Amino acid sequence: MAWVMLIVAGLLEVGWAVGLKYTQGFARLWPTVGTVISLIASMTLLGLAVRTLPLGTAYAVWTGIGTVGTALLGMVLFQEPATALRLICITLIVVGILGLKLVT
Repeated sequence: MAWVMLIVAGLLEVGWAVGLKYTQGFARLWPTVGTVISLIASMTLLGLAVRTLPLGTAYAVWTGIGTVGTALLGMVLFQEPATALRLICITLIVVGILGLKLVT
């Protein structure tokens, strides 16, 4: 169950990170509200997950999911560059996340 909470926390991290772009510096109310709710939910689930998972593993997986998801959505939603080197680096992060899951 801790891994499920951690994965959902990582996905919510993607939500608040992408949400920051839509808040326009916290000038737009509803995107800001959604971003803050996503941030609180993400941190709460991360806190619950570290009750049973090693802190280093949980934090690395959480930030890894957030990094990969945010980078991919940046390419899709905001036309950020999808260069081969960038995609290789994202793949390495995914491999690292999977490796941590396998050894924990």
